[in-house]
Amino acid sequence: MSRFALLKDLPNRTSSEARRELLREVTGSLSGRVTGEDAAELDKILASVAADFSVEVRTEFAKLVAASTTRFCHSAEQFALDEIEVAAPVLKHSQALSEDLLLKVVNEKSQQHMMAVTQRSTVSPRLSHALVERGDDEVVSSLLGNDGAAIADNTYDMVMERADASPVLQAGLVRRKSVPLDLLNELYLKTEASLRQEIMAKFGQVEPAELEKAFERSRIRLTSRYRQLPQDIIAARQNLEALEAKRQLVPAALPGLLREGLGTRTTFLLAFAKLADVEFEVIQRVLDQTDIDTLALLCRGSGFDRGLFVTLAVALDKSGAGLAKAEEFSGLYESVPVQAAQRAIRFWKVRLG
Repeated sequence: MSRFALLKDLPNRTSSEARRELLREVTGSLSGRVTGEDAAELDKILASVAADFSVEVRTEFAKLVAASTTRFCHSAEQFALDEIEVAAPVLKHSQALSEDLLLKVVNEKSQQHMMAVTQRSTVSPRLSHALVERGDDEVVSSLLGNDGAAIADNTYDMVMERADASPVLQAGLVRRKSVPLDLLNELYLKTEASLRQEIMAKFGQVEPAELEKAFERSRIRLTSRYRQLPQDIIAARQNLEALEAKRQLVPAALPGLLREGLGTRTTFLLAFAKLADVEFEVIQRVLDQTDIDTLALLCRGSGFDRGLFVTLAVALDKSGAGLAKAEEFSGLYESVPVQAAQRAIRFWKVRLG
């Protein structure tokens, strides 16, 4: 019996055993290569009769369609919109699905369907954007883990905004091979210690030419993401100008400004930013979050000595055991690779103004 006759006869088999036996014959026939008019007719027949069968049978058909070198377009599209057990193999592997159909799946089907789409060998920028718009963190993390997924800059920006409150997305961004370095550097300020070490290791492996391209991208990125200047910024700038006029704007002046409290806090921020040649918001964020790790990176990369860093870290530490942790802070300073710290700081220089 031909494959066409087999397919047409499937709905007429009433017993489950008879259907299973005929299914084995059909799947054996489908596993061969089909071309031309035969393929088109077989595709239409399969699409028309598939709905008559159980999920188990449709899943078997879907696996064959997904693995076939023949483009079963009609049946592949039908299976892609089916229950996830049926849809998964087609969504992951079938080359017969158009981008528009995949976008329909993303817009109308479940998170599990979207997860399957993220595992395709290639994902277009348009499809990636839709997945980030509608997918949960697990879906987006899976997309980030797919090297065959093309992700545009504006889509990365969407992921970055969500990553503020998502360790899963932070890890996905850090571990993605093609993530823009300027975003990776910005992510440093948000991640835990283990991910920061991975970021530093990546910077140590980047070629100079690639770094220069990343610096250029940083120069044109918007600065509004976390810019909020203090109310006393004008007075603090006047204080900074006075220090410069007296030639007292030196690293050794920072501990005194910090110890004086809220009255000179903004002057301290401006002075540190000026001396390290980084944007004001970076220093502001370090103080707001008591981020000793980033403070160590800034001091190490800016050439501030270990004693100055330890003094600042002890003053900022809120544990009540600052002095007792001086040796720990000293070790932290020494553990920061100078070259990687300098590369990170170069990104933070570009938006100062």
